[in-house]
Amino acid sequence: MEKYLIVFAAMLIQNSFKGTQLGNPRVKTAYTEKEITVKEYFSAKKLNYEGFHLFLRAFKKEQKLEVWVRETGRDEYSLLHAYDFCAVSGTLGPKRKEGDYQIPEGIYSINHFNPLSKFYLSLGINYPNASDKILSDPISPGGDIYIHGNCVTIGCIPLTDDKIKELYIMAVEAKNNGQDKIPVHVFPAKLSDAELNSLKATFPAKSIVFWKNLKLIYDDFEKSKKLMPVRVNAKGEYEL
Repeated sequence: MEKYLIVFAAMLIQNSFKGTQLGNPRVKTAYTEKEITVKEYFSAKKLNYEGFHLFLRAFKKEQKLEVWVRETGRDEYSLLHAYDFCAVSGTLGPKRKEGDYQIPEGIYSINHFNPLSKFYLSLGINYPNASDKILSDPISPGGDIYIHGNCVTIGCIPLTDDKIKELYIMAVEAKNNGQDKIPVHVFPAKLSDAELNSLKATFPAKSIVFWKNLKLIYDDFEKSKKLMPVRVNAKGEYEL
């Protein structure tokens, strides 16, 4: 009986999203080299590796990518790990046009898994989103924004190849667990009241207005550790 259960479990994996991804040598290598490390992150935080959902939160000034996890049956997310950007382009402020070298800022989700990326492994985010389509250049807002390896960027979020292996595993596991959309929030900085006041001294009023709008999303998660649905109004503003 045990033999048949093992075979059945192997068939389920083979026919799953994870199974499809494991058909690529880079993904298979990532699991071989890094799945134990990923499981150790979960164990250290006393979080369950089975059935979790994922949330990513990036801060451009701090050059940090936070990984948050929500266990099955819970509403709140817990901080699992944080990665350093290994390169950066542009400055603080949203992406508004193709070729501006800006890392986007806003509320996004993972919309593409690319195990054949020229940047090793990559996770695409849905820029331009509904807000960007209103506020960015109507002809050429840019696109193809990824979290990826290889430590080069002209508007993406790069990690080392070593670290993108870990993050890619987490994203594959989350999607394989049924998480259709993996949220990605990108902020100019950790938007505390003090930080926003500090930014006012350096950046134009238009940026501050946009960041005040993003701060609503930042503050809500900081307080609750829950993700509320986010809407975009006719002005391109985010609303909870």
